[in-house]
Amino acid sequence: MPIQQLLAENAKNIEHELTELLSNKAQLPHNQIYEAIRYSTLSGGKRLRPFMVMATSKAFNVPTKYALRAAASIEMIHCYSLIHDDLPGLDNDDLRRGQPTCHKQFDEATAILAGDSLLTLAFEILSDPKTHPSAQIRCELIASLAKACGKDGMIGGQVLDLAPNYAKNIDDLMLLHQMKTGEMFAISCEAGAILGSADQHTKAALKAYAYNFGKAFQIWDDLEDGMEIVEVNNILNFLDYKQAKELLDSYVSHAREAIKILNIEPLFKLCELFND
Repeated sequence: MPIQQLLAENAKNIEHELTELLSNKAQLPHNQIYEAIRYSTLSGGKRLRPFMVMATSKAFNVPTKYALRAAASIEMIHCYSLIHDDLPGLDNDDLRRGQPTCHKQFDEATAILAGDSLLTLAFEILSDPKTHPSAQIRCELIASLAKACGKDGMIGGQVLDLAPNYAKNIDDLMLLHQMKTGEMFAISCEAGAILGSADQHTKAALKAYAYNFGKAFQIWDDLEDGMEIVEVNNILNFLDYKQAKELLDSYVSHAREAIKILNIEPLFKLCELFND
C-alpha cells in the first residue's frame, strides 16, 4: 500500500480520537477556547507523529486504545507548537494549511491560551490510567515527552531558529533541526516502545531512526519550498540542490539502517515520502 494511503487511513483514526478528546463534554461556558483548539487541531495534516506512535505500538503489541491516546497527546503538542509558531512574536504567519492561523481566526490572546491548553491537556491524558495501567510507564512517557518538547528539544530548537544568524554551517543547521523537529519524531517513535516495555537498545535504535528521518524531512521540506524564497535557515543557503538531495538521501539511508534489525515495515514505508 502506498505511504500516502497508509497515512490517510491512520489520520482518520487519529482524527476520531482527537475529536473525542477535544469535545466540551462538561458544557463549560468558555466555549471559544474549545472552538480555537478544535479549529487548530482538526485542520488536517499528514499526522506523521501519530503514524510513528501507532506503527511502533503495533510492533510491540500495545493495545490500540493505549496507542491512540499516546498518539493524540503527541499530536496535541505538535499542534500547540504550530499555534505558537504562527504568532506575531514568532513567525507571524497569516495562513496555516490554506486557512487563517489561530490568532487570525480568533485573536492573539485566544491563540496563546489555545496552545497552552493543548500543551497541558496532552500531559493530563498521558497521566490518566486509561493511557496505560502502569504508573511507571505513564511517568516514563510523560518525562520523555516533556524533554522532547522542552528547552533542550523542540522549544530550544525554536529559540535557535529565531536567533539572528545562528546557523553558520551545516552542523549548526542540523542541530537546530534535530532539536526543533527530530526530538518530537524521536518521542513519537519511542512512545510505542515505552508502552510495550521494549529494552533500551530498541529505544536507542528508534531514536536514531527518528533523528535521521527528522533531518531528511527538514531538507525535503526546504527543497519542496523551491528556490524562489530561501529563508535564513534553509538548506539551500549552505548547499546547492544536488548536494542537498545527496545529504537527504544519506539521512534516509541511515534512518533505514538504524531500524533494520527491528523490521518495523511502516517506518521503512514512511521514508517513501521523500521519493515524491
